[in-house]
Amino acid sequence: MADPASSASVPRPSTLRRGLSWIADYVYAGRRQLAVFSLPWSIGRPRPVPHAWRRGDPALPEVYLIPGVYEHWTFLRPLGDALASAGHRVAVVHGLGVNRRTISSTADRLGELLARTPAPDAGRVLVAHSKGGLIGKHLLVSSGAAARAAAEAAAGGDPADAAARATDDGRPLGLLGLVAVATPFGGSRLARLFVVPSIRAFRPKDETILTLGRETSVNGRIVSVFGPWDPHIPEGSALDGATNIAVPTPGHFRVLGARATQRAVLDGIALLGRPADTAPSGIARG
Repeated sequence: MADPASSASVPRPSTLRRGLSWIADYVYAGRRQLAVFSLPWSIGRPRPVPHAWRRGDPALPEVYLIPGVYEHWTFLRPLGDALASAGHRVAVVHGLGVNRRTISSTADRLGELLARTPAPDAGRVLVAHSKGGLIGKHLLVSSGAAARAAAEAAAGGDPADAAARATDDGRPLGLLGLVAVATPFGGSRLARLFVVPSIRAFRPKDETILTLGRETSVNGRIVSVFGPWDPHIPEGSALDGATNIAVPTPGHFRVLGARATQRAVLDGIALLGRPADTAPSGIARG
């Protein structure tokens, strides 16, 4: 996976269509936020994932869903259902609430969770929306650093130092890569208009955004999926060195429910699961 494909392959909608799409985007988001109350649950206990998500083909990678800021994991349920129908085992991270914690602390929490169980033979892929994509990239970076530390220790380095630097407690996480939908890899200039820290964290000059931007070694393990227009990310979601897939549905939220997005995510997972010498250099889809 190398040079990104431009989203120009999907025509940018007119001003009128952008306005209508903006309204439809928030209607979709509102419906998904309200859907959380329709699930059976008990106070103080995490909402269970659908039973169908726990079954699947062990020959396919296991998928972990990571929602965006102010999103419960149920926000991604339509996408999870599509992945499960395609044969993937789908899991979520309980205890994130509405994902207001910092990117780094949430990535650490995700890494700790993954380290509790052995990685499946087919590996794991993170599928994320918006902020979730930044969390996923952060984990790819930090788990890679841990693996290098362990390798240094095995080669005669300081084992104590390696253990201190490892985020996965010395156990492989089995991460094949990340499929991110509508993720602000370069930040969003609109974040400067907010005073809420959890939103201002997406400013292009935020230190975490800048640090992740400098970490390009993992970009080849990332598939970025996005529509022709995102009202939350004027800069777009294309990422240098990643595989970028443009889908025809505009918006920041509504793109999650599009069948084209579901197909693109499945294609991305399949691409990440292929041996490095057989994977194509990139995908561009209109």
